[in-house]
Amino acid sequence: MEPDGVTFFILQGLSSLGEKQMILFVILLLGYIVILGGNSMIIFVTLTDPKLDSPMYFFLANLAFVEMVYTTTTVPTMLSGFLSEVSTISVPGCFLQMHFFMQLGVTGLAILSVMAYDRYVAICNPLHYISIMTRPVQLLLITGAWTFSAVCTLPATIIVINKPYCGPNVVAHGWCDLFPVRQLACADITLDSIIFVCLGLVSLLTTGGLILTSYVLIGVSLSRMAVTQRLKAFRTCSAHLTVVTITYSSASFVYISHRVGNFSAEVRHKYSFRRLDPLKVRCVKLEIFTIKDVNKVH
Repeated sequence: MEPDGVTFFILQGLSSLGEKQMILFVILLLGYIVILGGNSMIIFVTLTDPKLDSPMYFFLANLAFVEMVYTTTTVPTMLSGFLSEVSTISVPGCFLQMHFFMQLGVTGLAILSVMAYDRYVAICNPLHYISIMTRPVQLLLITGAWTFSAVCTLPATIIVINKPYCGPNVVAHGWCDLFPVRQLACADITLDSIIFVCLGLVSLLTTGGLILTSYVLIGVSLSRMAVTQRLKAFRTCSAHLTVVTITYSSASFVYISHRVGNFSAEVRHKYSFRRLDPLKVRCVKLEIFTIKDVNKVH
């Protein structure tokens, strides 16, 4: 369904930077190459190395795949915008990009929750780890992550698609993000905003709550272990816990920044580009998961 009166959207991007755009283009391009190459390497190694045939690395490979696709939904659009005077995107393409950006983001959070549960089972129930984390269970957990993300994001996409759009059609962002696109609707979006807030809270608090619960239980279990066992368990969880902290800090900042009403449109636009999260945060996460030595407890 195409909005009434609008057949395409113009992506504003960072056109105000002038010649500095090329510097940012190079940085983004290099970061994108690193993300694609690094995550591809993670997937290849986990699929080909028999020593990495464990649930932890199975979930890591799935997370790497999500990270690759998630980044690809936005970064190529941004890069093309730097090379053209006017960056446009079709209406269907805009809504598809918006939906997959949201769903893949939530899917990544859900997989981090699954990985936290995996660490909980490995540390708190090491003797039953193999019997609990079977391949069918692993597939069920991954399917649950994708289902959860679809439930949390599809309603928002459907609401935005069914709104009338009669102009203007300039999206104050580098890609079709939910918040700037909904501002272009020629209708009252007050109720929509409440729904979006609720969906965002559900996705953040549900996944965050599951991760927190897993680590609280892990902490209780660690308090009963010897010092050497604690250190080994900590090394197992440290990379995942670091990535979780970075991810949720970034997501919370973006979520809260869009709720603040006393920012001007220009300032809000600049802050929205903190969502270069697909590059900055994911490069850090990639480095943590590939360089840090994650030892298994079981």
